Amino acid sequence: MIQNPLLKPFLARDESVPFDEIQVEHYLPALEAAIAQAQDKLSALRSNPAPAGFENTIVALEESSELVDRIASIYGNLEVAHADDAHQAIAKEFYPKLSSFSSDVSLDSQIFARVKAVHDRRQELPLNPEQAKLLEKTYLSFTRNGALLDEKGKTRLREIDLELSILSPKFSENVLKATNAFELWITDSKELAGLPDSALEAAAHAAEQKGGKGQWLFTLQAPSYMPLVTYADNRELREKAWRAYGSKSFGDAHDNQETILRTVTLKHERAKLLGFETHAAYVLAERMAKNAKTVHEFMTGILKVSKNAAARDLDEVRTFARETAGITEVKPWDLSYFSEKLKEQKYAFNEEQLRPYFKLENVVAGVFEHAKRLYGLQFKEANEVKPYHPDVKTYEVLDAEGCYLSFFYTDFFPRKTKKPGAWMTSFREQGIWSGTVKRPHVSIVCNFTQPTPTKPSLLTYDEVRTLFHEFGHALHGMLSQCSYRSLGGTQVYWDFVELPSQIMENWVGEKESLDLFARHYETGEPIPAELVEKIKRAQKFQSGWMSLRQLQFGYLDMAWHSTDPTQIQDVDAFEVRATAETRLIEKIPGTNASCSFSHIFAGGYSAGYYSYKWAEVLDADAFEFFKEKGLFDPEVARSFRVNILEKGGTEHPMELYKKFRGREPDATALLRRDGLI
Repeated sequence: MIQNPLLKPFLARDESVPFDEIQVEHYLPALEAAIAQAQDKLSALRSNPAPAGFENTIVALEESSELVDRIASIYGNLEVAHADDAHQAIAKEFYPKLSSFSSDVSLDSQIFARVKAVHDRRQELPLNPEQAKLLEKTYLSFTRNGALLDEKGKTRLREIDLELSILSPKFSENVLKATNAFELWITDSKELAGLPDSALEAAAHAAEQKGGKGQWLFTLQAPSYMPLVTYADNRELREKAWRAYGSKSFGDAHDNQETILRTVTLKHERAKLLGFETHAAYVLAERMAKNAKTVHEFMTGILKVSKNAAARDLDEVRTFARETAGITEVKPWDLSYFSEKLKEQKYAFNEEQLRPYFKLENVVAGVFEHAKRLYGLQFKEANEVKPYHPDVKTYEVLDAEGCYLSFFYTDFFPRKTKKPGAWMTSFREQGIWSGTVKRPHVSIVCNFTQPTPTKPSLLTYDEVRTLFHEFGHALHGMLSQCSYRSLGGTQVYWDFVELPSQIMENWVGEKESLDLFARHYETGEPIPAELVEKIKRAQKFQSGWMSLRQLQFGYLDMAWHSTDPTQIQDVDAFEVRATAETRLIEKIPGTNASCSFSHIFAGGYSAGYYSYKWAEVLDADAFEFFKEKGLFDPEVARSFRVNILEKGGTEHPMELYKKFRGREPDATALLRRDGLI
């Protein structure tokens, strides 16, 4: 055990994870040893003869699981970012052990008695606001995880949590396997008419890597799939790819239907055990929205405007498809294709014209420059650190005075060991570790267009927005200035966590920002002003359709988590009913969104997908403030940093927002930005 790198102190100057030393066989023994260590600390906490106080109970509890949390974050982050079959296989043991430990703590009556004793005396204690928040969060963590249940209830809750800890990674693994299972091989170049050179070269390179020289290989990874359905003139090819993408883990060898039904059944039962009507009610009690009624009113308030605008968007595409191609019935696999053609006609440009100006390395330098101008940050490559994969780059983040702030990982390209999508995570949260406040280790993981033998990685405009989005989350983690790690960084209400990420996307639509990094990868020429103007004019293109699409996911999520599961017999039929109000085009038989909806069935967004639209209101209103004062105005940036990015979950998010903006958000800011009013 002493040789297990997960149990030894991390000796690098920045205490970065020694990925090169860690093997799959280290995880389970390390977790077991860490749990045993934590249990010893908890035993000391239980037997402490001193009266329960903030330091000897709340802080002691916070510190007891440090090693467990560290090992769990390393395993969990790699399980989604870089996990081979052996790594995935131990998830069936790793997560249940973690769940059992968590249940051991939250259902321990002696520990809860001490927590409750401190909570009952909270008005008498000399606590600062952050300490008061930690006490409240700790107490709620116990009550929301079964501390008030009788023994029978506690036993059942433990069983539920154990099973859910298996179902979530199972869902995720199925989606990854279904994604990797699809391969579309093309041998005749005539079938690929319409596709840009960048997509053709990437497909040829992918085929050659698998021994298919002279052929083209397309997959369901976004950088491969999106150009195919957006540009391929071959309608049958678009349909084949679209159907494969839309049917991932639905009725195939990696089917998720039973996993979904079991998951929602267990979550509903869990919520009822804890005194809530539904899982949505349980989740929303700890959100800005507070309850399902507020969420539904919020989405309904946007739905009418979005649906009317989306209907106009769809009619415009249908008319265009009929007049230019004789297509009398537009199908889902036609939408991206004809929308792109329509946009090209209306605004005299297409997305591919932008790629040469978005070389990945330049965009990364650009996002770093934004962080420098807004917050004074510096990023220095840490080449001496060995990452978990050769594609990963590592950086030290310094403030304007050169003081160390964070360690930062970037992981940008798809691979078979990585889940689809993009996300930010931490290998170490900011806050107290071993009695000392330590700085965070933050990572962003994406699936961007890869370089080819003749071209560097040239991003789409959407990929640039995604990078800025995830970097916004990263800033929230990096700039945290909290004492306790369970309150630091992104440890905030879920419907607030997207504000720092979504606001960063706004800079990508401004010429002043694009001029900082958008340069032609061959000539070095800056992006032409007329092209930037076309981007700005096109930003509101089909904004109604995009808004309706997000609402459709929000309605689907809320339906799954606010319906009694005994009323759900068929996954697909339920999805049809749940999304009926948000549909303007037929649902294609054989396809299903729920079965690959990892956000809600394998991530943290169950009863929370509405958060994206909720946070859009916040970010639209907040960015108006920047535009009023200046995109890089130091006072506005300082206020956003001090009141939003540094505070984590130490105060209620609405109070933090009001400190930044001087008032509550203006709900119409989003509709103005999207051109819907």
